[in-house]
Amino acid sequence: MTDHVPDSYTPATLADRLFAGLQYALPKHLLSRMIYRFMRIESPAIRRLTIATFLKGYDVNMAEAVQSDPFAYRSFNDFFTRALRDGARPIDESPNRIVSPVDGTLSQRGHIEAGAIIQAKGQYYSTLELLAGNRDSAELYHDGSFACIYLAPYNYHRIHMPVAGKVLSTVYVPGDLFSVNAATARTVPRLFARNERVICEFETTFGRMALILVGALFVGSMETVHCGEINPPPRARKQAIAIERGQGRTFAKGEELGRFNMGSTVVLLFERSRVEWASGFQAEVRVKLGQAIAQAGAR
Repeated sequence: MTDHVPDSYTPATLADRLFAGLQYALPKHLLSRMIYRFMRIESPAIRRLTIATFLKGYDVNMAEAVQSDPFAYRSFNDFFTRALRDGARPIDESPNRIVSPVDGTLSQRGHIEAGAIIQAKGQYYSTLELLAGNRDSAELYHDGSFACIYLAPYNYHRIHMPVAGKVLSTVYVPGDLFSVNAATARTVPRLFARNERVICEFETTFGRMALILVGALFVGSMETVHCGEINPPPRARKQAIAIERGQGRTFAKGEELGRFNMGSTVVLLFERSRVEWASGFQAEVRVKLGQAIAQAGAR
């Protein structure tokens, strides 16, 4: 874990504030719906041009994919959410270790202090707000542990289980669609607790775990294996929506849980004293799916 990139500990710059200001003015939901449709266009000419343009801008290792020919995919979205071949991401099988659920960059990790989670330098959000006001769940993670991992556009965009677990609940939370990159995290208050998200809670050998898929600008949809595609409901709906599909389903460690249909962020929550983050699992570090990021804590 030695590959470092700029992160949200850096103080906000004028460019960051201008970027955030632009996002406040943009019709973010409309733009995201347009991108959702565009990514699924199956016209060979449009598909090929879009994928070729993406590959020029980002270094993507297609040798890791089940289908290594980028132009063989039916749409840009199929290419973007491509599956990896067996063995491309070895899973640490130690029963005492938690693995990264995604390829990405660690934004923050640490302890939840009195119900508050650090987002960036001088920026915090509450566990209660992140969990859509569910006081019972928020109390479980009081003084617990959290990690926030950002997925860039070039990352693998499927999400896998960091530990084996049984689905207790899945909740879709309507919200905003700000970008979730480091610049926005430094400038938009309570970013991860105000954006659209899907909250999945599990019972595991490490106690209760929440894995939260946070939506973002241009993320037209999120989906899970047990619930299918989860799209925003009519805009008049403002309340969190419990999804009963898949309750009680068990997932093995490393098994695919879901996917983002553009870049975004995953937030992990664990109960107090259940986990100890690995010493190399620090902000700015890039991680790979299946890589050990924590071990069982001393209770």
